[in-house]
Amino acid sequence: MNNFDLYNPTRIFFGKGRIADLGAQIPVDANVLLVYGGGSAERSGVLAQVRSELGNRTVIEFGGIEPNPRYATALKAINVIAENNINYLLAVGGGSVIDATKFIAAATKFEGDPHEILTSWGSCVSSALPFGAVLTLPATGSEMNPASVITSAENGTKMVFMSPHCYPEFSILDPEMTYSLPTRQIANGVTDAFVHIIEQYLTYPVSASVQDGFAESLLRTLIDIGPKALVNPLDYDIRANLMWTATLALNGLIGAGVPHDWSSHMIGHEITALNDTDHARTLAIILPALMDDQRALKREKLLQYAANVWNICDDSEDARIDAAISATRDFFHKMGIQTRLSEYGLDVDDIERIVTALESRGMIAIGETQSINPEAVRRILQAAI
Repeated sequence: MNNFDLYNPTRIFFGKGRIADLGAQIPVDANVLLVYGGGSAERSGVLAQVRSELGNRTVIEFGGIEPNPRYATALKAINVIAENNINYLLAVGGGSVIDATKFIAAATKFEGDPHEILTSWGSCVSSALPFGAVLTLPATGSEMNPASVITSAENGTKMVFMSPHCYPEFSILDPEMTYSLPTRQIANGVTDAFVHIIEQYLTYPVSASVQDGFAESLLRTLIDIGPKALVNPLDYDIRANLMWTATLALNGLIGAGVPHDWSSHMIGHEITALNDTDHARTLAIILPALMDDQRALKREKLLQYAANVWNICDDSEDARIDAAISATRDFFHKMGIQTRLSEYGLDVDDIERIVTALESRGMIAIGETQSINPEAVRRILQAAI
């Protein structure tokens, strides 16, 4: 196991009715910017509950955060903060809303060009406004981590930053708030969480038995409950386990002391930047092709994945790896998610655009061993057509 630091200051309030704990977490004299997305939070009644719990605090509302949160929209929020003396942020929504709130929190306190936060991967962030979150869509784990992904439609980029100053102070996770989600969003959430785990697990062995066992348990849980969540939208236990699994997938625990990959995410981000495909669906496109392309370097962990996650233990090693990759693709299909670029309107002519975009951002050697160079990306994308 590798050396590691582990720090996570986010307090979690999990379960039915935990919105009642909201008011006690925010200073009574706070001027709050309430950040949310479209109309679903209003229609579901979540915003009404939040407004009630905020009581007599000064509250300014900022809606309209996009599913892939836009840089330009976040900048508008920063202006609202300056005009209204805001000193606390509250995100109500899924990962996109929380990601946007992290960027807004950091950019408000940053004295330079806010775009530098993205180009520096967050290294220039030295402080941020305090914020909390009310989670309505389990997927990204943003409710308990310091990372954010922001899209700039003007530049055609989707960029990641992270900072220890950008952990939510608290997050409220009530599974009942997810009951009204469309099946597409549930499918995306399951897929996103699944690939988050894979990025921290399917690399090479470092004798991290605890992290591996935890990751395998989370993967098996998603394989079991993911399809059930689509057909039993009001089953509390299914939704509760899905919500907590998605949080644990990216709160730092299973990634401590182990190598990380994240190349599926880096390539997938460029697909989203190109044609706005749902983030989770780009991961379902890339991951199976990447697993096959990198099978030599990932061989030991692929065999472990086959055995411990899919119970594939018979036949030759190569046949077991093939079966595990096929099982992964079939799982995405069970979630109603297609796994080919062509099924999202992309073809061979788009491959070079994606490769060039990665190269322009200096991502010419990605993956846990930096083995995925531009030529490897081309191979992976060609296999995913």
